Amino acid sequence: MTINVLAICGSLRAKSTNRGLVHYAQSHAPQGMKIHLAELLDVPFYNADLAEKPPSVQQLLKQLASADALLLACPEYNYSLAPALKNALDWASREPDNHLLSGKAVAIMGAGGGMGTSRAQYHLRQVCVYLNLHPLNQPEVFANAFSGAFDTDGNLTDERIQALVVKQLAALHKWQQQLSK
Repeated sequence: MTINVLAICGSLRAKSTNRGLVHYAQSHAPQGMKIHLAELLDVPFYNADLAEKPPSVQQLLKQLASADALLLACPEYNYSLAPALKNALDWASREPDNHLLSGKAVAIMGAGGGMGTSRAQYHLRQVCVYLNLHPLNQPEVFANAFSGAFDTDGNLTDERIQALVVKQLAALHKWQQQLSK
């Protein structure tokens, strides 16, 4: 059985190092795991006054509904998580009974400044508690985006972080299977 993982990258930049983490994960997913990337560029800020969900939101919700687990690439903006990532979770949380998120396994990774998005990831974990998502505790993936770990196109080149990503994906696979029993 293949586990379908939806990756959500909190950075909207095409050459983002967080997007680079996701691309590396996609190409190095363990056997039995398929990682799809949600595109957030056209997802508007959550607004309960909208009479109909925009097509970009409908697409995101459809992807979340078919996902067995999530992979969240969490940039750090001003010591917290990026608005695009939080917004995607906000849209999903407004669905009836939070059924799109509740109970799903989630892995969190991030590339940023000196502490590699650690503060943002801890804030994201608080959001996960409210949404009844089940974050993987270890291994954690914190990458310093300015230490030469990525090339100029945002691709992950650091072997130590590459190994951590592979290890995290294997742990997510196992975690998702444990939660689905």
